[in-house]
Amino acid sequence: MNKNAWTSFAKTHVGNIRKINEDNFLDAPQAGLWCVADGMGGHEKGDTASALIVDYLNALVNMHSFPLRPEQIEERMSLVNHKLVSMAEQLPGASVIGSTVAVLLFDDKLAHCLWAGDSRIYRLRQGRFTQLTRDHSQVEEMVQAGLLTSEQAAIHPAANVITRAIGANDEVHLDLLSFERLPGDRFLLCTDGLNKVMGDAELGGMLLQPTLPELAEDLMQSALQRHARDNITLVMVDVTEGLSDLEQTGQYKDTLPLDDTLPLRR
Repeated sequence: MNKNAWTSFAKTHVGNIRKINEDNFLDAPQAGLWCVADGMGGHEKGDTASALIVDYLNALVNMHSFPLRPEQIEERMSLVNHKLVSMAEQLPGASVIGSTVAVLLFDDKLAHCLWAGDSRIYRLRQGRFTQLTRDHSQVEEMVQAGLLTSEQAAIHPAANVITRAIGANDEVHLDLLSFERLPGDRFLLCTDGLNKVMGDAELGGMLLQPTLPELAEDLMQSALQRHARDNITLVMVDVTEGLSDLEQTGQYKDTLPLDDTLPLRR
């Protein structure tokens, strides 16, 4: 792996309302691996669940060299799921210790998105901003069934009800989306504390800014100014391999062909 193939930057904040940050993230560019995890609010030990996800993925980074495989991510999440279910069984009542997860993985040529829950991965390519993940949520199912519009879903009373998460059931299944990675691609991984207060049009416009640290700070401050009620976590990744120095600094944008994204495995 060329050490200059990509750059990344991560940031998290407790938000304006909550006292505990139940979000966690992994920023491991040396392994081509990034993730965000959002501990399930209203349940026991959400911060423990999201931290365990990051710990298990980080252990994978320490045990193996680049490139990692999607199957290895799935195996680690299965182990986390089993541990969280076992921990919950020790608590009184019908307790759940769970977390969403969204993982971005690079190998030699491809990018892979793996996720469970409503944490998201977006991509900016040639000025086109795309949500790559599909929320595992009650309102998203209603949108897919034609019962709600996306705008209605955002303010629906069930907007926070997710249908899949690590630790929520005895077995866990991650959705997988794989596609060719192209020079100039920019990715945003985020928990719903960001996308619930900022729409796609605004997010896509802000991602046109050239440098990641300043962009991450602007995104965070914009969410906080909107009185974000949830924790906010974001991870930014720029693919710089094959770009000139001018392109890497954002001073020149080449015209790149759009890829044919491989279908979702659901």
